[in-house]
Amino acid sequence: MSAPDIVIDARDVTLSLGKGPARVEILRGIDLTVRRGDTLALLGPSGSGKSSLMAVLSGLERASGGTIHVAGADFGTLGEDQLALARRGRIGIILQAFHLLPTMTALENVAVPLELAGHADAFALARAELDAVGLRHRTGHYPMQLSGGEQQRVAIARATACHPALIFADEPTGNLDAATGETIMDLLFARQRETGATLVMITHDAALATRCDRTVTLRDGRIVADAPSGDPLSGDPA
Repeated sequence: MSAPDIVIDARDVTLSLGKGPARVEILRGIDLTVRRGDTLALLGPSGSGKSSLMAVLSGLERASGGTIHVAGADFGTLGEDQLALARRGRIGIILQAFHLLPTMTALENVAVPLELAGHADAFALARAELDAVGLRHRTGHYPMQLSGGEQQRVAIARATACHPALIFADEPTGNLDAATGETIMDLLFARQRETGATLVMITHDAALATRCDRTVTLRDGRIVADAPSGDPLSGDPA
């Protein structure tokens, strides 16, 4: 596997919080390689370290130890401002609670990352992204005027607008009913295929994980299984 094929290369990654007797080990020696264009589920129960791993792999949290290379950037050597620049245009993030800016319309929410990435035609591109997720008729609406499913569509458009190399989705259907959640997942995988991005999805739902190419199972801050999704070894062991 050549270096250009690798979008995530993490080696012996650790994360700990607190000091002395209060020190808590969150991640305990994570090794993970992800190829460009793959879809990967990080599966495990609450407290297993899934969201913490996403945070360090996306540069939102600094690892306590180990090395992390993401989309050609060495996260261990970058300061906070440099990490923010490294994420810009390379990484899109979709969260369970949507995290849209409440005082901005759907169009403005999607345009923000495009403007930050220096696109002169940010609003035209944002409008095209909203059209791609089926919200052409809602571009001027504010988050409070949108349903949960519509807000998550805006969040997907925002994450994919810059055509990043990597998309993280943390429990993207957690705040949605089953039918809406299924529709949102269909849309997310469709946009991933259309943009060619690598998708890393954090979930506790084994059935949802099977929609990805590969499932990595975490427990107590360690990877305990790594196999193609649907393989008996990819499930969350008892």
